[in-house]
Parts: sequence; C-alpha cells; structure tokens
Amino acid sequence: MKKIVICFLLSLLLSVVATGCKPTEKEVPTVSTAANDTLSRLVMQIQKCSRLYTTEFQVHKIVTYDDVINLKGSLLNQKYSFRMPFGDRKVAIPMNATLKAYIDFGEFSEASVERHGRKLTITLPNPRVVMTASKIDQQNIREYVSLTRAHFSDRELADLELQGREAILQSIPQMGIIDHARMSAAKLLIPIAAQMGFGEDDIVIVFPDSFDPNNLKAIIDTD
Repeated sequence: MKKIVICFLLSLLLSVVATGCKPTEKEVPTVSTAANDTLSRLVMQIQKCSRLYTTEFQVHKIVTYDDVINLKGSLLNQKYSFRMPFGDRKVAIPMNATLKAYIDFGEFSEASVERHGRKLTITLPNPRVVMTASKIDQQNIREYVSLTRAHFSDRELADLELQGREAILQSIPQMGIIDHARMSAAKLLIPIAAQMGFGEDDIVIVFPDSFDPNNLKAIIDTD
C-alpha cells in the first residue's frame, strides 16, 4: 500500500513540475508579433530625428548691376536712343549664402515602412531646402560711378542682395543638392535600421516618384 501511495505522489509531483515548466501562449511571442515590434521601434527611432538635416551647401555669387542713362526721343519722325557719356553706374556685389537640405519626418509612420521577409523598404519624404544665411562681402564690393552720378545707397545695395538671394534659390534645381540630400539621408538611416537586426544589403531607401525637381514650391522652404 505504501508503494502505491509513494508512486502516486511521485507521479503527481512530476505532473506538477511539467505543468509549471510549460510556457503559456502569452509567453511565446509569434514571429509576426516580434517583426511588428521591431518595425514599431524602428519607426519610433526615425521619428526622433524630427527634421533631419542631411546636406549643407556654401554658395558664392556675384551680383552685378549696370545703371546707365539713355537719351531717347524723336527727331523729324525718327526715333533715337543713345547712351549718355559720363552717366554710368556699375556695381559688383559678392555675397555668400548657406543652403541646407533636410527631411521632415512629421508625417513619417509605420505606413512608410514595408517588410518582405528579410527585405526592408523605407519610403522617405522628399528633401526640402532652406537658405539659413546670406551675407554681402562688404570689403570686396566694386563700384564704378561717373562723376555726374551718385553712389549706390544702402537701400539699393540691400535690394540687390535680395535679387541675389532670389537668383540663388532659382538655381537650386541645377545644383544637385536634392540628389545629394537623398544619398546622405540613406547613409544616415541605413545604420539605424541595421542596429535593429536588418542586413545593410537588405535595406532599401526610396523616395516618392511624383517629384519634379524644377518645382520650386516643392523644394524650397521659405519659412
């Protein structure tokens, strides 16, 4: 009888131990749950960047202005126009400007990230460009003013600086700053994704196809 009781107790003890070691369903994360958690952490990590400045260009431009006086009229029904001697004003204004390209992650979300097996595709917003500084090189301004004309005023020089700023902004599509900003963004974000366990060769950074580099409104941040 004692043997039967002892055997029963041993059997019951083994059953309890086996039950205690068996993980419940909540303790076993599924592959899908683990993958989603990884993507969520990746999105949160990228969102921390907020506004990611990727590229900076230093631009040097010389703004020139030629102010001449032309005498116009008509004589014997013949129109005439000729340049007045000793009436010229010319100026060359060197100026320096700083352009910065950035990615705005304000609307970046999990919808921007796709995972297909080991492959990871991250869609980023297109870069925007802002002019953060501009300054006239006062020491190297060159003027030629005839004796009969007045020198350029500070107001005139300031207006020419504004024209120079606008000319620099208009030339942004030809600078290659957008392509450079895209490549820089990829170089910065790929290591972040790699830290989450993805192979660098399996990470693809893409940008929206509907992008016209000549559309200044889509490129330039005027704030």
